[in-house]
Amino acid sequence: MLVRADLNVPLRDGEVADDSRIRASLPTIRELLDRGAAQVIVSSHLGRPKGQAVPELSLRPVAVRLSDLLGEPVDFPEPADHRVALLENLRFDPREERNDPSLASELAARADAYVNDAFGAAHRAHASTTGVAGLLPAAPGLLMTGELDAFSALLDAPEHPLVVVIGGAKVTDKIGVIDRFRELADSILIGGAMAFTFLAAQGVGVGDSMHEDTDGQAQARRAMAGGRGEIVLPLDIVVADRFAADAETKVVPADAIPEGWMGLDIGPQTAADYAARLGRARTIFWNGPMGVFEMAPFAAGTLAVANAVADSPAVSVVGGGDSLAAVNQAGVADRISHVSTGGGAALELIEGRTLPGVAALGEGES
Repeated sequence: MLVRADLNVPLRDGEVADDSRIRASLPTIRELLDRGAAQVIVSSHLGRPKGQAVPELSLRPVAVRLSDLLGEPVDFPEPADHRVALLENLRFDPREERNDPSLASELAARADAYVNDAFGAAHRAHASTTGVAGLLPAAPGLLMTGELDAFSALLDAPEHPLVVVIGGAKVTDKIGVIDRFRELADSILIGGAMAFTFLAAQGVGVGDSMHEDTDGQAQARRAMAGGRGEIVLPLDIVVADRFAADAETKVVPADAIPEGWMGLDIGPQTAADYAARLGRARTIFWNGPMGVFEMAPFAAGTLAVANAVADSPAVSVVGGGDSLAAVNQAGVADRISHVSTGGGAALELIEGRTLPGVAALGEGES
């Protein structure tokens, strides 16, 4: 049995720094073993080695952690005598990202059936996500199925009020998501650097805050001009005199950011307003941090949103790597209805695009 998993995890000093995605892969692996699979061969990518064997991006630390979590040995980098094996980083082979049929055939030759459980890579048409699916009986794994069910409920039949929180750097990166939710959501709460593009689009001075110029501001103005849902911008901002954890900081109104200062988090008034709106929601979607939460002085807004989502009685879906890190940092991941392992895949699904890795599952041999 060949399983395409998403084990693209952060490494630090040669060890797994966050094993959330490894843990998410366990139910499918265990289910296949319980159903009598003689061997489960797991495959994944890690990082962007660009078709070369980069030692720092080897999956060896992942194999060690996978073995620990399963409680049994895991063969690496080639299958041997144990029930579970993990192949080396698929992207070490340049054929993977080219969706080369020769690599797909080599992967298919290792097994008699294929399971795609890598929702986080489902938006990529690669040899291991689409090519091999056409050569073997193919099915989605438990994680993939859960992800698709969660987003189907979010997009097709959400309970209202539906409150969406969108953060991150660029409006242009997420305008498709904003457009979709302008028609579905009751309100869209904006944070992160993109908030400054929205403010600048209204003619508000943003000091030295990161923001987009012509195209981003044009898209922000268009988003604010129509649609069902209200776009809500920050009321106050935590600003700093420089981009550093030990910078001088202060809280200012969102429309009064001083020249020479940069916004790095939503302020406490905004955090309270957003929390109140989330508390009244029946459905929540959150993607993207409210500020530079990796630095302690600028983490309060993101952590406040994480706690508000967890405290809300709403059905909640949190998607994207930074948002996943935030709910883990806040210690509330177990109180979120669905924490998605997919960043780009989740956003493309919301935008209404077909995910190649999902579409290919209907093309395998029967």
